[in-house]
Amino acid sequence: MIFIAIGGSLGCVLRFGVSNMIQNSAGASFPWGTFAVNIIGSFFIGFLAEMFDAVIVPSQWRSFATIGFLGGFTTFSTFTFETLNLLREKEYLYAFGNILASNVVGIAAVVAGIFAFRIIYKLTTGN
Repeated sequence: MIFIAIGGSLGCVLRFGVSNMIQNSAGASFPWGTFAVNIIGSFFIGFLAEMFDAVIVPSQWRSFATIGFLGGFTTFSTFTFETLNLLREKEYLYAFGNILASNVVGIAAVVAGIFAFRIIYKLTTGN
């Protein structure tokens, strides 16, 4: 449990920094910061899931990385809250764009993470 707690703490702190940096740079009505951390997290969950299938990694480190770190780094609750706020502000195009893009691009990012690991693994091991 301590591995999950430490991973979650680190993921939350990094999410706060990355999300704010991206949102402040974008300066738009669309929640780019949350979108970005969720897509980045989706990529890395795919990458790590594939890695954990190919490489023996102790369970506490798997939990640290996936449940803890990526669980803290990504944020479904913020995504839903920001989408609701867009609906309240009658920004319907942004709201539905956020729903569609987050899901479609998120799934694509998981797949990209899987393939990225496979390529790296093949190049480094010859398998």
